[in-house]
Amino acid sequence: MQKVDLKEATKQLEELIHKASQGEEIIIISNDGQPFQILPLKSKTPRPKFGSAKGLIEMSDDFDEPLNDFHEYTP
Repeated sequence: MQKVDLKEATKQLEELIHKASQGEEIIIISNDGQPFQILPLKSKTPRPKFGSAKGLIEMSDDFDEPLNDFHEYTP
């Protein structure tokens, strides 16, 4: 973990961003003493893979059959 005051951080911003992207924890201390952390944002949101739920979902054999409670609504 590297702690840097705000004045130094403005001079070394490019280097600090590079270190944070490599996984190093960077803490910037503002003039009033409040700490802030530089974190890289995740550039890509994970997407579900096609077929990843295979075998997890089951449908009953009578899934397409009309429901008894809805006879009055069917033509």
